[in-house]
Amino acid sequence: MPKTRTNPGTAATDLHLVALERDSSGPLHRQIERAIRAAVREGRLEVGSSLPPTRVLAAELGVSRGVVVAAYEQLVAEGYLTSQAGGYTRVSAGPEAAPVARPAPAPKRAASVVDFGYGRTDVSQFPRAAWLRSLRKVLTEAPSEHFGYTSGQGDQRLRAALAAYLNRVRGTVADPDDIVVCAGYAQAVALIVSVLGAETGARRAIAVEDPSGNDDVWPLARAAGFGLVGVPVGEHGIDVGALDAVEAEALVLTPSHQWPTGGVLSAEARAGVVRWAQRTGALVVEDDYDAEYRYDRAAIGAMQGLAPDRVAYVGSASKTLAPGLRLGWMLLPRRLVAPVVAAKVLADRGSPAIDQLALADFLAAGELDRHLRRMRPLYRRRRDALLAALGRHLPRFRPVGVAAGQHLVAWLPAGLTEEAVERAAASVGVGVYGLRGYRLHGPGPQGLIFGYASLSERAIDEGVALLAGALP
Repeated sequence: MPKTRTNPGTAATDLHLVALERDSSGPLHRQIERAIRAAVREGRLEVGSSLPPTRVLAAELGVSRGVVVAAYEQLVAEGYLTSQAGGYTRVSAGPEAAPVARPAPAPKRAASVVDFGYGRTDVSQFPRAAWLRSLRKVLTEAPSEHFGYTSGQGDQRLRAALAAYLNRVRGTVADPDDIVVCAGYAQAVALIVSVLGAETGARRAIAVEDPSGNDDVWPLARAAGFGLVGVPVGEHGIDVGALDAVEAEALVLTPSHQWPTGGVLSAEARAGVVRWAQRTGALVVEDDYDAEYRYDRAAIGAMQGLAPDRVAYVGSASKTLAPGLRLGWMLLPRRLVAPVVAAKVLADRGSPAIDQLALADFLAAGELDRHLRRMRPLYRRRRDALLAALGRHLPRFRPVGVAAGQHLVAWLPAGLTEEAVERAAASVGVGVYGLRGYRLHGPGPQGLIFGYASLSERAIDEGVALLAGALP
């Protein structure tokens, strides 16, 4: 009899649970009893799992319902099963588990009182009611064929809604046919790197900002056979002068809010990057991760609008809505659309249909605009609270990159190292994180990343005060 396992609380509707030998002299109900009893004893049916209704099992085995009822009643009497009128018949006994030797628990590290970790969008603010309206509309109105296998490129309705939104809000030159829907930024860069590697035979390099929060690109590039080139970052983003000397197949860039230092690439520098890409034939991968959150002026438009044939624009719902949605998009030069779609199909056959349709309705109804209008003042207040706390408790720290986003960097005064501050912070239950893990080429100025999006204003002030008290 094939081995069958079920999860507690779920119906054990595996049709191979019982195999009858009709030419046997043994009664059929006894065969059913023995099969179920053995499955319980051997742990293939777990305590709490539900057996198929008697009518269902009888129909599948081709016997009368009375045969299955008799078997169930005997097993209930023996204590293997339990049954209630109108409810499932469930497994009530199981094999005796041998005592498991458990290793001594590792010493627990005290949980942070305040954690300034980056990338923690305040998911408690997710617009549940609006998202539910879009889901309900999709489930009520969408034709059934929309729930079949999805296109590797993404649902056309979502691509049209994204093109309209990006052109209006981010200043892109977007056509729905040039958009590919994906599972967030991580999958986008994985697909792009794999396609570039196949095109070039991995003979060149991929350039990244240094420091760069795109450290997830590093293993992808190396796995595809690319070298990595770090381009220095200054106060306003990447050093275009240094870029001019770089030969690379692609440059991964955060021009609207450099991750992690927060610089915004000037118009002159953007033009310089485009000239470099046109001269070298390179692709610019524009990571537009949090540009919708700008606090001192209107958001800076995307670079893609300057050179649609040279820039691959990547965005996602992770910072604007919630990372758990796993929805992102690529706006690609036309020549890359077909190979990226082919790679996407190989990866996962396409993104979930219902989520795509819900996001399309959410965008078309203006709900994302409303959500962002509500969140910008909230994140700005938290940023202001962090700046005030740093000024009050740690005036020697120099914050930068404060005009946008959900984090800032604070440069440390002379005599303090990232490692020393991290250790001191951890001793009082505060989580802070240095830049060294984001540097490709050796040490640089000492600084800390302070994420503030998911912290209350009170927690922000408490965390900075605790950190200040732990430092010499």
